[in-house]
Amino acid sequence: MKKYGKFAALIVVVVGTLAWLATTGMNETKTYYKTISELGQMGDQAYGIRLRVGGDVESGSIQRAGSQVQFVLVQDKLKLKVAYTGTDPLPDTFRDGAQALADGRLDKDGVFRAAKIQAKCASKYEAKPGQLPPGQAAPNINNGKSSI
Repeated sequence: MKKYGKFAALIVVVVGTLAWLATTGMNETKTYYKTISELGQMGDQAYGIRLRVGGDVESGSIQRAGSQVQFVLVQDKLKLKVAYTGTDPLPDTFRDGAQALADGRLDKDGVFRAAKIQAKCASKYEAKPGQLPPGQAAPNINNGKSSI
């Protein structure tokens, strides 16, 4: 019986350790998406927790200083200074006026320290006026009659 008791205790320790690791891992990677106005409404609760904040990159605000890129996100006339120091290169679509999503933490100085940046430029992928979107067939203008 002693063997079974030791084995059961070992199983409990292993399962408990795995549950603890899974829980702390989920809490570490959990990220909440907030708008700039919601971030401001959070007050002191916003400091130090991992967040995602989206907005448009303000024209002329992108500045590179060594390995850090600083820019301003704008949303409904509200602004947020962002400092990106991640190891990944910035996306090709990251430029003035592009929609960007910063993933990081807000510091007490009011600067959002981003570890990841996602960017998209919606107008780049929209169809030109009078042009059909990809995958859509042109309407039949002959009403089914042959032109031969």
